[in-house]
Amino acid sequence: MSQSVAGVDNTFRKKFDREEYEERARERERQEEEDSRKSKFKGPPVQRQPLKRRDYEVDLDSRLGKTQVVTPIAPLSQQAGYFCSVCKCVVKDSANYLDHINGKKHQRALGMSMRVERASLQQVQERFEALKKRKVEGVFTEQDLDERILKQQQEEEERKRQRREKKKEKKKEKSKEEESEEVDPDVAALMGFGGFGSSKKSA
Repeated sequence: MSQSVAGVDNTFRKKFDREEYEERARERERQEEEDSRKSKFKGPPVQRQPLKRRDYEVDLDSRLGKTQVVTPIAPLSQQAGYFCSVCKCVVKDSANYLDHINGKKHQRALGMSMRVERASLQQVQERFEALKKRKVEGVFTEQDLDERILKQQQEEEERKRQRREKKKEKKKEKSKEEESEEVDPDVAALMGFGGFGSSKKSA
């Protein structure tokens, strides 16, 4: 039984063609180089606008304290958290949402770079003038502060006066109810309640 079965070649080993595999490797390298060149030279570099300040108010507290039913099949805009319509993503809390909308990815999606436009001397002067005008229009003096304090005190006194009047009205209503429920004096004398009647002495 030590001899192998006649007609069966069990000494076969696969022979690798070295030149064929070297050619395949060279072909793969050429393909990778072409792909990398295409990815680098897709077109001229995109000229992005410099950063601009937002012209809208960021809404962070409109849904504060509200409950919301969240389902796994709900669209992104209706899921828990803050939805960014530009990047089509949901951020879980307000701090991360602010980081996102101020971040590089979001600004690039809006077509802006992270560089700020350099202001000219004229722009700075115009800005100063606008701020001066705003300050003059909204001047706030000590007299305004005194007037506001006086007004608040008058409002507080008015509220206190109204509360006192309401209390007096309630007392009057209560005393009327007690008078209407007063027991007949004969019945009260029979039951031993003679001393609990009216405090007024008869003449």
